Amino acid sequence: MSQRAKGALRRFAEREWGPLYKTVKYALRTQRWRAIPLALSAVLLTSVCQIVQNQSWGFRPVQIIGSVKAEYPLWVSLLRTPLSLFVPALDLPVWGALCQLLVVFGIAEICIGRARTLLIAYAATLAGTMYARVGIAIGPDSVFGLPAKAARMVDTGPSAAVVALAVYVCWRYRAYWTAGAVVLAMAVEVTLKNNLAGKEHIAALVAVAGLCWITWMRRKRRRRRHDQGRRTGRLSGAPPIQS
Repeated sequence: MSQRAKGALRRFAEREWGPLYKTVKYALRTQRWRAIPLALSAVLLTSVCQIVQNQSWGFRPVQIIGSVKAEYPLWVSLLRTPLSLFVPALDLPVWGALCQLLVVFGIAEICIGRARTLLIAYAATLAGTMYARVGIAIGPDSVFGLPAKAARMVDTGPSAAVVALAVYVCWRYRAYWTAGAVVLAMAVEVTLKNNLAGKEHIAALVAVAGLCWITWMRRKRRRRRHDQGRRTGRLSGAPPIQS
């Protein structure tokens, strides 16, 4: 690779990931593990759920409190949805869920705060839960639909929340190429595997797109009010408002 290409690649990396990297590095350097208590708690809770559900006596209790299926009454699914995020999917390796929680939840917790991380994670998981019901109602004949057998599938795990958090954090820190890569990967997934999990990831992306739009509109209104206040202050002879 030529020096010119290396320089262009370095500039791209600094522009794409520089602010995000510096934020995470500073938080971990100054606070260490105290910077990500939410992510560590999520990893611990998921590990406990995995250990318990693999016991002969523990599978049913975990399913009762954290298993979601579209065939269940809606109120049951809504009650179980928050904890379903931390119940590992039975057909996937648990280490994948733990790595996702530690890395993505940790970065999100540092970059956008714990409250917003939880809000986005729950909104994405809830969007997937609600989509399953809508998709089954639409039916398999539509690209947006699901077959009736999807109602019996157990719907657990953090993947929808992880996808939404990754996109939101990248959007906030202007890592637009990375956010686009995540969206493209989800589109390829649902093309290759036209199943419940893939379409729930798309539902999570739609939910996070709505949250991004709401955040952008709120910031735009605040900026407009701030600019109007500065103009009003200057016109009235008062000292300008400090930003």
